[in-house]
Amino acid sequence: MKVLVTGGAGFIGTNFVYHLLRMHPQDEVIVLDKLTYAGNLENLKSLSAEPRFLFVKGDICNRDLVQSIVQKVDAVVHFAAESHVDRSIVDAQTFLMTNIIGTQTLLDACRTAKSVRFHHVSTDEVFGSLGIRGSFRESTAYDPRSPYSASKAASDHLVRAAFHTHNLPITISNCSNNYGPYCFPEKFIPLAITNCLEGKKVPLYGDGMNVRDWIFVEDHCAGIDAILRRGKIGETYCLGGRSERTNREVLQQILFELGKSEDTIECVTDRLGHDRRYAIDFSKAEQELNWSPETPFLHGLRRTIEWYRTHEDWWKRIKNGDNQNVLKK
Repeated sequence: MKVLVTGGAGFIGTNFVYHLLRMHPQDEVIVLDKLTYAGNLENLKSLSAEPRFLFVKGDICNRDLVQSIVQKVDAVVHFAAESHVDRSIVDAQTFLMTNIIGTQTLLDACRTAKSVRFHHVSTDEVFGSLGIRGSFRESTAYDPRSPYSASKAASDHLVRAAFHTHNLPITISNCSNNYGPYCFPEKFIPLAITNCLEGKKVPLYGDGMNVRDWIFVEDHCAGIDAILRRGKIGETYCLGGRSERTNREVLQQILFELGKSEDTIECVTDRLGHDRRYAIDFSKAEQELNWSPETPFLHGLRRTIEWYRTHEDWWKRIKNGDNQNVLKK
């Protein structure tokens, strides 16, 4: 299979590219990435001599470029997105362009090329916020509460519309919060790890009791791969980590692993519209795809901490704005 991975120089996309090339020796991968602040070509440098890999720098909103690439592939796995909630609150327009217009540009190209399989990677944030009980599932009504999640919800609907209107062979996955290697250091877990390694305070929104279900990125990649090869066309699959924890619990565990005291925590004003709880019911993926997460949270967290500990040059360049592919804040 020849696969176009959009956003393949970002966090999850990078891990998925490595997963495909490692698990499927016959596959070829083209990465299309604009290399904005969260895209880092250094992530893929070990593939520079890999004959099954090709990198193309470009924007998914560029219709001519997208069309020319999609005609060469069998499938598209669409990660490319503006994804940080805080940034969407400050600048929603960028999120609308990339997440909505960019997705439609890809769908149009797939329809023109004919028979190109399209998998759309989405988020559990489109479902809004849960109470103390219950879980998101494929039938959960959409209730996005930030510009980011609203833009992802819109892109989900466009993908489904392409299936119903044009019979485009699509699938969608909605996942819980990812963690692991290559995660951009403004996100909660890598920010906490790297700040601790630098001897800095770690910010914690509000009372820190917001609950997230954490999935190790390699488990997520395996789930996407299963959907791509065995998922039913037109269907949505929720992928979770079976690891619900409050933000405060996660931060306390990181501090413990790194030998830091809770004095390192700096409570800050809560995020606007901060969803209280997410949880995923992934029983459909278990039953239909024989997929479930394999990495216990503590094991995955320790692997993540060790990766950031041994890749200090990588994250320090990003934090300092020295990487050529990273926009300074």
